[in-house]
Amino acid sequence: MKNFILAALLAAATSAAPMAHAATAILAGGCFWCMESDFEKLEGVSDVVSGFTGGSHPDPSYYGGHTGHYEAVEITYDPAVVDYQGILDHFWVNHDPFDARGQFCDKGHSYLAAIFVGNDAERALAEQSKQKVIDKFPDMTVVTPILPRATFFPIKGEESYHQDYYKKSPLRYRGYRWRCGRDQRLTEIWGDLATH
Repeated sequence: MKNFILAALLAAATSAAPMAHAATAILAGGCFWCMESDFEKLEGVSDVVSGFTGGSHPDPSYYGGHTGHYEAVEITYDPAVVDYQGILDHFWVNHDPFDARGQFCDKGHSYLAAIFVGNDAERALAEQSKQKVIDKFPDMTVVTPILPRATFFPIKGEESYHQDYYKKSPLRYRGYRWRCGRDQRLTEIWGDLATH
């Protein structure tokens, strides 16, 4: 009995422990509600946080001002399960890389798509993945930029309801996503590769 209890406690501690080699990626693909939902379904991803990045505003918020920032997500993942290439592959088929005005029904700078890279290895993989999309769609212009990683500002305080919005308000979220035409456009571009 004593060994059983000890084994159970060890298993619980191990499952609650953070990943030993977790990595993070920052991506912008329009509405952070949708990006969060899309990436939390990807095997190997342990956490997705909604927020802002890429701008100069020192304390961006949803209602208080985020001029120059992108709505983005910070993705924590286990590279032993899904590597950075896998994160990029999932990203491409979950946004419209041809829209220079925003994403789907959301227009404006904060809804633009972008890949934020933290080092040369990430940049090389991001550039290769972008080239594959360019090669796949030779008659289209891929506008998704690859930018240097900047400070990520998570949604906080009274605006924290944005975090996990698709779980907290599933009917409103699904209604928004359908009205915005996100899934319809993703299927139009990516066909069976779309993961929605």
